[in-house]
Amino acid sequence: MRRREKAKSADNINARLALVIKSGKYSLGYKSTLKAMRSGKAKLVLISGNTPPLRRSELEYYAMLSKTPVHLYQGSNVALGTAAGKLFRVGVMSVEDAGDSDLLSITA
Repeated sequence: MRRREKAKSADNINARLALVIKSGKYSLGYKSTLKAMRSGKAKLVLISGNTPPLRRSELEYYAMLSKTPVHLYQGSNVALGTAAGKLFRVGVMSVEDAGDSDLLSITA
């Protein structure tokens, strides 16, 4: 993928993510994402690009068990936090209800 295409897809994901934050249900963070996956509420898991490999593989394993799709976010945890409209870093987030967004259909 070229740099321009990557930037375009990142903007696309960020716009959809903003709509999820505005109109849907989501949870931020490692513990609450695991809880959402265990209870079967998570529809999509986003993992930031700079998540440590061990934590990332653990999340992917839980996602496989709960049959939850995983999207590896291209940016860092700072960029994911900014995309989520927060002023702090977000390493992992789960989408429970997409609201008005079509994020689930695009990434799945």
